[in-house]
Amino acid sequence: MMVLRQHAQIIYSEAIQQALPDTAVEQALQRACLGPGRILLVSVGKAAWQMAAAAIRTLERRNIHSEGIVITKYGHSRGDLPGMEILEAGHPVVDAASFAAAGKALERVEGLQPEDTVVFLLSGGGSALFEQSELPLEELQDITDQLLACGADIREMNCIRKRLSNVKGGRFAERCAPAKVLSIILSDVVGDQLDMIASGPTVVDTSTLDEALEIEARYHLRLSPLAKKLMERPLPTELPHVYNDICGSVAQLCQSAVRTCERLGYQTMLLSDHIDTQARLAGRELAERLVAARESGAPVALVMGGETVVKLTGHGKGGRNQELALSAAPLLAGLPDTAIFSVGSDGTDGPTDAAGGFVDGSTMGRLADMGIEIPAVLQENDAYHALEKVDGLIFTGPTGTNVNDLSVGLFYPLR
Repeated sequence: MMVLRQHAQIIYSEAIQQALPDTAVEQALQRACLGPGRILLVSVGKAAWQMAAAAIRTLERRNIHSEGIVITKYGHSRGDLPGMEILEAGHPVVDAASFAAAGKALERVEGLQPEDTVVFLLSGGGSALFEQSELPLEELQDITDQLLACGADIREMNCIRKRLSNVKGGRFAERCAPAKVLSIILSDVVGDQLDMIASGPTVVDTSTLDEALEIEARYHLRLSPLAKKLMERPLPTELPHVYNDICGSVAQLCQSAVRTCERLGYQTMLLSDHIDTQARLAGRELAERLVAARESGAPVALVMGGETVVKLTGHGKGGRNQELALSAAPLLAGLPDTAIFSVGSDGTDGPTDAAGGFVDGSTMGRLADMGIEIPAVLQENDAYHALEKVDGLIFTGPTGTNVNDLSVGLFYPLR
């Protein structure tokens, strides 16, 4: 199984390296027509530091001075950047630092002129990291907690959150006017729907109030009278001063993984680059497909990407990638030369320090020998501690990118 673990590390490391935003940000800025006035960088998300660093290098080569602000997740900053104020805030739940950071960004765009340009660098995580609302912080946190606990997907969560926000749903771009806004976006949303990436601070909303109200009713959300009133505020319907440019996505992550698998000698199949089902279902489906593919007797790799969801039924520790991997383990039990791994491209899986999980044909038996039953672990949403006991956690640290998740099934016969 050591060969499979080594192959897994090669596959996800190379895929993540190829998904770093540096080249894409540089290309977007090189082809951009920037105004003659001030250049203000506002970089938001889990990849905000990496994107800002790339932008600064590119602008310096063009002898263009810039200044601005970086807003990223705790622990995701890599040091000072020239001309940039570096702020860290909470994720996946908004905190006081998120409110303060968004407030500073709004202050910086006050008084801009038509000849000025705001270069807005956006990556996943922005919905929590970049926030301001008329609601008290505690109430907004509670609404996010409700959405996470009920298993709402990212589209549903953002549909609600943007209506409660002063910066989402195009409202931040509205505040930048009359300056031009160049928004360079690293997509962490399946299908790359612009208005759903970090709740679309620079994008006209495509969802409707009726959809938001339907989500509220479906999940029985507890909303105060003020929250209900805010839900009905109109969002911007046009933003003519804004240009949005997607510079990376999960499709690219998956294609990179496919190329690496093929180089390692696997017959490789891309199952999907838009998985958005429950983590447990995705893990079982990947395992079933892998078990069937083993019958050829040749090395096989099955690749899929996207963003699954976890419906909380317990109070354990874990994330969607760990839960996906662990849910696959029972179907692989006893099978030699067979493994599945799943990782978050940003290097953090849920509220943990792990990027994801790795299981093979021995995982279930080793846990059983310790008296640990996988169904009970999943019921408690405690995949982290189970995988930790069998050296099944994957650690990468913050990667500098964020383009959803990568899950791969491997069969590599050694005899």
